[in-house]
Amino acid sequence: MVNCADVIRFLDTYLNIAQIPDASRNGLQVEGTPRVGKIVFGVSASLELFRKAKVAGADLVVVHHGLLWGQEQPLTGMFRERVAFLLKNDLNLAGYHLPLDMHPVVGHNACLMRALRAQRLKPFGEYHGNLIGFSGVIAPTDLSTVTGVLEAYCGAKAQVLAYGPKRIETVGVVSGGAYSMIPQAISQQLDLYVTGALDEPAQEWCREGKLNCLALGHYNSEKPGVLALMELVSKRFEVQTEFIDVANPL
Repeated sequence: MVNCADVIRFLDTYLNIAQIPDASRNGLQVEGTPRVGKIVFGVSASLELFRKAKVAGADLVVVHHGLLWGQEQPLTGMFRERVAFLLKNDLNLAGYHLPLDMHPVVGHNACLMRALRAQRLKPFGEYHGNLIGFSGVIAPTDLSTVTGVLEAYCGAKAQVLAYGPKRIETVGVVSGGAYSMIPQAISQQLDLYVTGALDEPAQEWCREGKLNCLALGHYNSEKPGVLALMELVSKRFEVQTEFIDVANPL
């Protein structure tokens, strides 16, 4: 068992949350038991995740998408049910949003780039004043090969927009719902842009901008950082850890 406060202090510092402006309230969001023997990690705060965490014997749940997004919210409906479950079961909840997107070691985007063995990484993908993804260079290959690597890594079937070069060397990655950064990838003349979720404008942007794009799903593109963070915590603290996958194709 360890002190929950020690785990949260470590995560807050390691992910540098004080220096990263974010709509999400990063760090501890709901306070539960002060002592922690097991930590469950998941992508998104939900009643389904909380129930599974309770069955698994968790004292702390750490997610990428938390419950608090920088605005007051009445404790009613689904929000009330989620908070009530945590409080009733003395479960701590911590969330790390942009700090986990952009971290150069355990961030989703850094992990995805490592899966591609990318080199010469640079921050990429401006979002509200932050560069939250990475661009880099990979060994020359084709789109089907890159698709296979990332589908296997994320355990997801990718949407593919094949409008760019046949030979791929330059790649930009911003996980999650970052289709709106396609124009940034085009402006940097990248061969491939990798993200989570697409929306209607994406196809014609890619066609007109001569860009390849892979979308792995918002949820599945943001498992890598959560898993990397779990591995880090398991090495740092004498606690049990478990990733709970609340499967989501979106």
